[in-house]
Amino acid sequence: MAKSARLSGFPERLPAERVIEKTIIDTLEHTFALHGFSALNHRAVEPISQLAKDGEIDKEIFAVSRLHSEGAERNPLGLHFDLTVPLARYIADNANELSFPFKAARIQPVWRGERPQAGRYREFIQADIDVIADGELPGHFEVEIPLAVADAFSRLAPLGVPGIRIVVNDRRLLEGFARGIGLTNIQAVLRCLDKYDKIGPDEVAKLLAAEAGANEEQQQLCLRLAAIESDSPDFADDVRALGVEHPLLDDGLESLTTLLRAAAERAPGVVVAQLKIARGLDYYTGAVYETQLIGHEELGSVSSGGRYDSLVAVGKRNYPGVGMSIGVSRLMAFILGEESDVRATRGTPSAAVIAVTDEAKRGEADAVAAQLRSRDIPCEVSPSAAKFGKQIRYAERRDIPFVWFTDGESGHEVKDIRSGEQTPTDPAAWTPDADDLWPRVYRA
Repeated sequence: MAKSARLSGFPERLPAERVIEKTIIDTLEHTFALHGFSALNHRAVEPISQLAKDGEIDKEIFAVSRLHSEGAERNPLGLHFDLTVPLARYIADNANELSFPFKAARIQPVWRGERPQAGRYREFIQADIDVIADGELPGHFEVEIPLAVADAFSRLAPLGVPGIRIVVNDRRLLEGFARGIGLTNIQAVLRCLDKYDKIGPDEVAKLLAAEAGANEEQQQLCLRLAAIESDSPDFADDVRALGVEHPLLDDGLESLTTLLRAAAERAPGVVVAQLKIARGLDYYTGAVYETQLIGHEELGSVSSGGRYDSLVAVGKRNYPGVGMSIGVSRLMAFILGEESDVRATRGTPSAAVIAVTDEAKRGEADAVAAQLRSRDIPCEVSPSAAKFGKQIRYAERRDIPFVWFTDGESGHEVKDIRSGEQTPTDPAAWTPDADDLWPRVYRA
């Protein structure tokens, strides 16, 4: 096949880059397991009737059909654009076999037909954790989810991922505040506040008047609320000082205060209440989270999520949930950036190449490789019986640290091609240093 043009927005990693990506994924999987999340893997497709909801995302759904399908498909399929829709379907399908609250972790590709740009792709990897309950979802899970994500990012720090700030808000707080000052078009209030960072408070005030019917006093109260930001649970005092009362406001304040109190103990300075956040609150019903890389806020949120009280309903049973999604591919774009000092020691898994002195003796090399593999040492046999210098260069090109000779002066010998040291060895006993056994990620 002739060399093809690259498909924009569909990244394919070189082997050493994939080592880095896999290390991120392994770290996330390990962290999620430490927090008790069960690993799932959703199918790639869902019925378009489940994916398309007459929203903006509908324009980005990739439809899937057989090349030789006969006429219109009765139940057309599409690639999932996030991991929440398939989770809702999975819960509905398997509710009788699952134990609730159910903690789910998924790390897999999703697809969106948006315009590719730096850090944004059409095929990308997401890592999601969610807690789903049967009937009632205890509020402490709204605390556990962002703290599990904070733990995951702390474990990614050796890979060059900066510190994070998880900014949080609560739908109940904003809605209760809006209703407490006499505003009833909650969706309009959320839309206006969502533009706070883009257009500034003065323009938001005008929007609140035009779209939510807010008078001047209501506008100023909304702007004073939106300006509140703190990593201390004492932020609630600033909200109370505005003199607004409503039961939903009380619920939201209690939830956010609990979250910040726990975060101050377990991840000091990481979680910040930022009451201007409104993105996502049109479908989240409680806490909402967005995550910024400190010093790289221009990348946008690298992990977001929230609470949704009606993830799925089956008959009379309701399954609320809370979750967060980490953009693995967006992190990769940062880690592989021009200023990055993150490297992989090698792209190939092999720690050693077994040299072949003569094709008639390839069986000897294969036997050594079999012994090493039986002890979980990755290796490969030289592709041809070339001169030793050529076989060493083959290892150098692939960054493989050792070359094994079956017929050295003292029998089996292994050569460290970096130092040039060559020593007698035994296939039943030799093990490379831990740093050389498998490819590893390091800071240059």
